[in-house]
Amino acid sequence: MSTPGDLDPRLLRAFVAVAEELHFTRAAARLYLAQQALSRDIRRLERELGGELFVRTTRQVALTPEGERLLPYAHRVLTAYDELADAFRGEPRPLLVDLNSAGLGHERVMRRARELAPELELMARYESGLTGAVHEIAAGRLDASFGRYGGLAPVLRARVEAQFVRYEPMAVLLPENDPLAALPEVPLGALAGRAVYAGAGNARTPEWTDLATRLFAGHDIRVAPPAPLVVGVEEFRRVMAKAPTPVLAVIDFPPMPGTVLRPLVDPVPLSPVSLVWRKGLRHPGLDALRRAAAELAAAEGWYERPAGSWLPDGEVLGALTAPPRSG
Repeated sequence: MSTPGDLDPRLLRAFVAVAEELHFTRAAARLYLAQQALSRDIRRLERELGGELFVRTTRQVALTPEGERLLPYAHRVLTAYDELADAFRGEPRPLLVDLNSAGLGHERVMRRARELAPELELMARYESGLTGAVHEIAAGRLDASFGRYGGLAPVLRARVEAQFVRYEPMAVLLPENDPLAALPEVPLGALAGRAVYAGAGNARTPEWTDLATRLFAGHDIRVAPPAPLVVGVEEFRRVMAKAPTPVLAVIDFPPMPGTVLRPLVDPVPLSPVSLVWRKGLRHPGLDALRRAAAELAAAEGWYERPAGSWLPDGEVLGALTAPPRSG
């Protein structure tokens, strides 16, 4: 490849999006671009660098050796651009944080962070799914999120940093007329022979489906097939009434009409939750969020694993540290 001159960071963002998605249509959607415009940017970058970055066939996209070599440099350059922009914004911009779903423990972390830094604007949104959130983080449309860091693809973990927050016990959401709904706790073995919904087919939540697959292995429990994504309490109620399939959840899952939430036991499966943010991000709101998570974890024993608990083998959690207190 030839020695590059002054590269437009837009071209590098286009390259990174395609390199991470390995799919031009998904990368274009992530960048809010037409696919034609994205392809033009990639061709222009290839001309400027003097080499092909992708091998494209009708069935797949793959990085060439030149593309593999460029990727870590592109990450570092874009991080530096973002840090430069942040440094000259004047007053800190709002920090945008995806809390996944309303009612989860992440909201408590957010509330405490706002108490620690009342002069800052910490904005919440609820989109669900750490994989989807990290794509948004990489594209610069989101700052932080919560979820199972160890379930991210390695190429996505390389784009972010993480702080472990808690071991969250898992539960099952059952139709209120399900025979297991009468139990105060549901042994995992009681679900044998059944299908349990765990987000299969949802491109934003493969880390959750992977956790379910590992948990169900050897227990004769199937991951339910893909279903349309449900948004809103009323839609959830309607779908559950039509197809009463148990749903894998966590103990903090908010109440849903027509259902009961029961903790899983024998073993107690744990969902490891981490706070995840863009690598290199420096923002006082992020510092407050990290301090809040560490405070709550220490006060409420979130780092402690209950007896008889289960985690996937080799689970990656993220650092157990928080930034120094300000002032």
